Amino acid sequence: MTLSLETPALLFSATSLILLAYTNRFLTIATIIRGLKTSYDQGEKSYILDQIKNLNLRLTLIRYMQLFGVLSLFLSVFAMLLLFLEHQLTSIYLFGLSLLSLLISLGISFWEISISVKALRLHLKDLIEKK
Repeated sequence: MTLSLETPALLFSATSLILLAYTNRFLTIATIIRGLKTSYDQGEKSYILDQIKNLNLRLTLIRYMQLFGVLSLFLSVFAMLLLFLEHQLTSIYLFGLSLLSLLISLGISFWEISISVKALRLHLKDLIEKK
């Protein structure tokens, strides 16, 4: 089995876009948490604290999504370096680890999206029940 230099390079654009999306999610959730913290400080409401706990979990998941996404990109670049240095077998294994890291990142992303959807459904539950 051989691996060409172009194959790991294919992950660059996809991984970069994924990391950008993860960063946007992080910034959005951070803004929401800051607003909820202000609301909580002004008047203690237990549901706000529950929302902040949920968002904190999502921030943790996004951190791991970013970690595995960056690891995927790093391993892909390292595999390209080894291909350039003509270490074919090691580069194949590193590229495989890069793909595995990307899969883990996407899996965690799916988990975070699931939590987000459940939270939104709970938030809209009273509106749906009024119909």
